[in-house]
Amino acid sequence: MAKEIVNRVANSALQVIDLEELYPRGPRTLLSITVFLDEGAVLREQSFRDRLKNHNWTTYEDHFVAVYCPEDVLVPQWATLLLVRYLQPIAKSAVVGTIDDLERYLFVEKLAVFDTTPYQNGLVMIKGCTNKPVPQQAMGILAAKLIPVVRKLSYGEACSSVPLYSKSKK
Repeated sequence: MAKEIVNRVANSALQVIDLEELYPRGPRTLLSITVFLDEGAVLREQSFRDRLKNHNWTTYEDHFVAVYCPEDVLVPQWATLLLVRYLQPIAKSAVVGTIDDLERYLFVEKLAVFDTTPYQNGLVMIKGCTNKPVPQQAMGILAAKLIPVVRKLSYGEACSSVPLYSKSKK
């Protein structure tokens, strides 16, 4: 007689938070300011403004856009902000920086309104493996929000988790 296989994880009180579920859906686009500069490196205000005005901004509709300025290109700060101004009504979001900066920003936004109430005094695990680019900073923010409210916090997968925090028994 075969013994029934029991999924102890599914039957436990463990609550798993998968940050991938908070991943905002939509294309990510890196827009380099060099596209709008003379010879890709020189900012002449009038031609810069003309290029911005005549650019097809609808290309970025519903995109998450990172406005990027390479380190070897020197432009005043207002130049990147002007790109954000054009993107703001069209893109889902626009930040100045790299795609990694954009991902961090998107997760910070999501985690700022993350409700920890369902995890009050619970056994919680932050899921480790993801298919989407979840920034490590996001995991740190989530852990910091959970530690004051959970009974136990771990990281990883149910089969191999790492304990991070356990409320002392007083």
